[in-house]
Amino acid sequence: MTLSYVNPTDDSPWGTYLSQVDRVAPLLGPLSRWIETLKRPKRALIVDVPIELDNGTIAHHEGYRVQHSLTRGPGKGGVRYHPDVTLEEVMALSAWMSIKTAAVNLPFGGAKGGIRVDPKKLSQKELEKLTRRYTSEIGIIIGPQQDIPAPDVNTNAQIMAWMMDTYSMNTGATATGVVTGKPIPLGGSLGRVKATGRGVYVTGREAARRIGLDLIGAKVAVQGFGNVGLSAAELFGQAGAVVVAAQDHTGSIFNDQGLDLSRLVPHVHATGGVAGFAGAEAGDNEAFWDVDCDILIPAALENQITAARANRLKAKLVLEGANGPTGRAADDILFDRGILVVPDVICNAGGVTVSYFEWVQDFSSFFWTEDEINVKLDKIMVGALRNIWDTADRHKVTLRTATFAVACERILSARQERGLYP
Repeated sequence: MTLSYVNPTDDSPWGTYLSQVDRVAPLLGPLSRWIETLKRPKRALIVDVPIELDNGTIAHHEGYRVQHSLTRGPGKGGVRYHPDVTLEEVMALSAWMSIKTAAVNLPFGGAKGGIRVDPKKLSQKELEKLTRRYTSEIGIIIGPQQDIPAPDVNTNAQIMAWMMDTYSMNTGATATGVVTGKPIPLGGSLGRVKATGRGVYVTGREAARRIGLDLIGAKVAVQGFGNVGLSAAELFGQAGAVVVAAQDHTGSIFNDQGLDLSRLVPHVHATGGVAGFAGAEAGDNEAFWDVDCDILIPAALENQITAARANRLKAKLVLEGANGPTGRAADDILFDRGILVVPDVICNAGGVTVSYFEWVQDFSSFFWTEDEINVKLDKIMVGALRNIWDTADRHKVTLRTATFAVACERILSARQERGLYP
């Protein structure tokens, strides 16, 4: 794959990212001379990840770690295990991480990793072997001051513990700061598990206030009822909103009077999904996009809101809990229809913000309470969104373009100041 020749008109994740950069170029002034820096990753590593399965056979999986930008600090970004992971997808996700960390002004660059595998088909022992081998293969480019992985799709605190332990064994010293999203006993941070969902709620709360939408009684639809979607749903419920629809890989459920989250959340934990919940009606997955709601939270995978679905949405506010859930054409349609979109690169930045807190706490060996972390998270997210909103108002652009304008200016200013070596 020749990275520099990916067509920016493609409706692929990388093509979408390139078009977003092109759209913001006129707002960058003299810094636009550096814009090609944003259009190619600094480093892309492809690794073979062989493991011995429980039945004695050898299985090979393709793994990736892409560092898009290290200009403002170490790379930062999750690792996903999914059968559809590709290099092109990981490139785009790493680039969006560069934008995300700069948008909230964290001292990080952007990176991302992944293995093309269906983790549900692996035993716990096989999953550990896969993780440790992958960590050893990418160990040449990660480190507490180089590149710091974190959980993403189908990865969790246990996988981060294995990654940390493997890196530490290979370097001869315990390095808690090499990953974030770890278990609490290994230097993990309080508040990290719900941080991304909390960020979705905080930005959604601010956006609702701006457009005059009262959260009390507001109807919310959530796609993806994993960590992010579930946490956001709970917080909106606590604020007085009602979740009227939920969709995940097991199916779609609806209740116009509101889903009972006190029963739904345990059901999801017990069964692995929303399907079969007694307090709702099951429905067709495509019908989810027609539900009557005020707030839509896509918190699953990329390209879920297509142009066709964008024309049907009834929401007033879209909060992108997932990365890249809105297609390029759909983004323009939603803007034309007056539906406000809080983009992923700010909306779901709560996770990386608390990852930053975890990294800082690991280096200082001084840990904060969950209340302290939530207060700090709220302050950073609200301040970043207000700055982005001011930029959007000043240039009369969407929040997505404004977020890219703020982030790209920070990245390229740092690039200009650092210069080129040699």
